[in-house]
Amino acid sequence: MYSNMLVSCSNCRTPLQLPPGARSIRCAICQAITHIADHSRYAPPPPSIPTTPPPPSTIAPPSPYNHAPPGPPPNQHGRKKAVIVGISYKYSRHELKGCINDANCMRHLLMTKFQFPQESILMLTEEETDPYRIPTKQNMRMALFWLVQGCQPGDSLLFHYSGHGSRQRNYNGDEVDGYDETLCPLDFETQGMIVDDEINETIVRPLPQGVRLHAIIDACHSGTVLDLPFLCRMDRNGQYVWEDHRPQSGIWKGTNGGDVISISGCDDHQTSADTSALSKITSTGAMTFCFIQAIERGHGATYGSILNAMRTTIRNTGNNPGGGDVVTSLIGMLLTGGSGGGSGGLRQEPQLTSYQPFDVYTRPFSL
Repeated sequence: MYSNMLVSCSNCRTPLQLPPGARSIRCAICQAITHIADHSRYAPPPPSIPTTPPPPSTIAPPSPYNHAPPGPPPNQHGRKKAVIVGISYKYSRHELKGCINDANCMRHLLMTKFQFPQESILMLTEEETDPYRIPTKQNMRMALFWLVQGCQPGDSLLFHYSGHGSRQRNYNGDEVDGYDETLCPLDFETQGMIVDDEINETIVRPLPQGVRLHAIIDACHSGTVLDLPFLCRMDRNGQYVWEDHRPQSGIWKGTNGGDVISISGCDDHQTSADTSALSKITSTGAMTFCFIQAIERGHGATYGSILNAMRTTIRNTGNNPGGGDVVTSLIGMLLTGGSGGGSGGLRQEPQLTSYQPFDVYTRPFSL
């Protein structure tokens, strides 16, 4: 057990490796013999005895991605976990005004309306002081892995993103429209975007039966950003039909038995607004605002009622450039001050995609 124990030569102070059980050792440099009076004092403490931790200043910040959320173990209804990303791209030509507001409002909604424990919500914004929580490409990738890590039947997971989205040419034939949808991390100009194929592979396909994942994506070109097999195509009268987006290549884009639903800010060919026309207080993402408002006003009974309420709010704002309706209590509590933003003219249409078709009007919404 002590083969790696080093002692200093009593004469020249050269480090010497002490053989197991030895009481003395000869130095090969000066030939002096060093006697060990009490060998036990050189032995490391037994494994069962904890060693004194280093001072706090020498401890590296723990990564939030290496463990499950703290707190009590999941009950019979499962554990709730969320990753919330809000990126403002501050001081760049891509700057957005409302994305961090979106992230803070979504966290508050999850905690107050859906009983998500605060310690199980992983926030990634530029306002975070923890370097692991800055929304870089690497941190976003790690956060998505963390979200599904160790998930078990009964768990409810949520991924919310507010920031830039884009699309790029698809060359492997797994997109109906010929484009891959993407999310843009804070460092996307140097590290690249996160493509829908990777998002699907990371948080969709691994989900086992009994696990539920919701994605709330407030970004441009985000209609099918999770690459889910089916899209609910709804017209302005509320009539809908499911579109089959399964790739002709036969690659499976669904889950391993789990349930995944994505509500996104717009269709794949549309852009999403960062606007003050809805809150009348400060800028928010139009989609995030309308989603929270639908829940606050009691329209969250089914997926169909949420989608209809969101589209109605955006449509009315688009037809009334003067602004949206009265601010909700939740938004009012969290947003203060004013900032520049769009003023109506919204033309985006929130979309819903799923791993399988279902009746959006009768299926209850639950997080």
